[in-house]
Amino acid sequence: MAKELALIGCGNMGTAMLKGIVGSGLVAAQDVTVADVSETSQQRLAGELGCQGTCDNSEAVAGAKSIIIAVKPQYLDGVVKAFAPSVDKDAVIISIAAGVSLERLEGLLGADHKIVRVMPNLAAMVGESMSALCPNDNVTEAEREGVHELFCAFGKAEFIPEHLMDAVVAVSGSAPAYVCLFIEAMADAAVIEGMPRAQAYAMAEQAVLGTAKYLQETGTHPAVLKDMVSSPAGTTIAAVAELERGGLRATVVDAMLACAERNRELA
Repeated sequence: MAKELALIGCGNMGTAMLKGIVGSGLVAAQDVTVADVSETSQQRLAGELGCQGTCDNSEAVAGAKSIIIAVKPQYLDGVVKAFAPSVDKDAVIISIAAGVSLERLEGLLGADHKIVRVMPNLAAMVGESMSALCPNDNVTEAEREGVHELFCAFGKAEFIPEHLMDAVVAVSGSAPAYVCLFIEAMADAAVIEGMPRAQAYAMAEQAVLGTAKYLQETGTHPAVLKDMVSSPAGTTIAAVAELERGGLRATVVDAMLACAERNRELA
């Protein structure tokens, strides 16, 4: 019997994505099969959502209309080669493995398959992922729209050309780590000033969340908002000047370029 969706890999990202997809009502739980080498992991997710679970990837993908591969890049080749013979020729195969190109995926699955390379981020766990979608030429317009809808179930999604995927990993995929470092530093400073640690984190987190939401909802340029907050001879401009002296911009750029380069090395 044909099923709508198979998920290969029940780690943090796979679990977060599937919860968003099923929770949105896009795909009914009974039309989903999850697979993982860990029987505990697949049974936990299957039990929580009410979908089917298995440790056999080939069983999971057989007859599935869409397949999401959510395994780490170092395991991808072996996993895909093992289940590839069981994939339906019309299935849309979605990979979220960082650094793995469409060309490499086509080499594993066959160039005639419908394949979409995707880079989400861990904010999928709270329904706020930013996902970049890159389909190969075999994916139809209707299928592109279907994949876009799936990834919008747990955040936002945009189509990009594959040559920009290294930039996507740097600006979005790995971004939660940079933001967390900044929040940590803000909280540390507040603690130095005498604020309790929990309160410092709560204030720093809300400041970042509120700023991002303001920019999204108003379309204001970040530089404009920075200028709005920075009164002449005020406290904010003093902090901004110190960040500039410390080379914040250059450090962020260098870090993101290093991230993009590492992604190229993994390809």
